[in-house]
Amino acid sequence: MKELLGLPVDASVHGPAIDNIIVIMHWLMLVLFIGWGAFFIYTLIRFRSGKHPRADYAGVKSHLSTYGEIAVAAFEGFLLIGLAIPVWSNVITKYPAEKDAVVINVIAEQFAWNFQYPGKDGLFGRRDIKLVSSDNPIGLDRSDPVGKDDITTIN
Repeated sequence: MKELLGLPVDASVHGPAIDNIIVIMHWLMLVLFIGWGAFFIYTLIRFRSGKHPRADYAGVKSHLSTYGEIAVAAFEGFLLIGLAIPVWSNVITKYPAEKDAVVINVIAEQFAWNFQYPGKDGLFGRRDIKLVSSDNPIGLDRSDPVGKDDITTIN
């Protein structure tokens, strides 16, 4: 199913869990599509004009559709509470140690994001607002020995 959805290669440890939620949601959507489509066709045949020429104000006496809606809502609640929330809590609470992570500086600019990556030394160079220009939007001091190997990109 992952191939049919065109999901990219997992780039993090959380990728497989998120991909599984996406696959489960698509299977659920397929089941709901077939189920509601069958129910729609059933109602078109069951309540066609030739069989019921006059409106019946009492309506359908069966509660089958109500039970079906409750089952779908319960299953969607299970997906949210049982699958999505635990995956999300793992994603937001388990940060890697700083020595194992790539630490970057992100500086917002109108209509752009500026990224500063530390160089091979792993240290960020000094920034000064007086050095901000169109060529240097984050104000990186290139004369700082620590900042000479820093990499800056936009968006």
